[in-house]
Amino acid sequence: MDASGPGSDGSCYYSLLGIRRNASPSDIRSAYRCLALKWHPDRWAKEPAAASGEAKRRFQRIQEAYSVLSDKGKRAMYDAGFYDPLDDDGDQDFSDFMQEMLAMMDGVKSEEPDTLEDLQRMLAEIVDGDSGSSGSGGHATGRRVPSDSCRRSRSGPMRR
Repeated sequence: MDASGPGSDGSCYYSLLGIRRNASPSDIRSAYRCLALKWHPDRWAKEPAAASGEAKRRFQRIQEAYSVLSDKGKRAMYDAGFYDPLDDDGDQDFSDFMQEMLAMMDGVKSEEPDTLEDLQRMLAEIVDGDSGSSGSGGHATGRRVPSDSCRRSRSGPMRR
């Protein structure tokens, strides 16, 4: 399925409801209600069979789009391109997983980003931790220095 998230008939659920991808749940609900009233089959019952059939088809597509976009897990799967409207089995586990991942990602986003100084300090701690645990050379500057047994002379390549 491509990243645009097509429905079972190849249309995008967002464009079907006439909303943007970043629409809020209330925007989705409002668009759904408006279109559901417009295309409800009971409103078209007195029309010719062709018009009535078209209204029924559109109403079903609108319901399908709303059922996906109003559910946080299904919407995440749809946006990621993983939602298959024809596969109702097994979606719940993946939907739960996606909701958990999104909740974790939201938690990470709210944290302050690390400054350059923080990153340098973390790197120095990692490097100092390596040299401190090996017991071999390490200077106060935090640079790793190879032990004497690992140093090569600069006089030329090693010969065997």
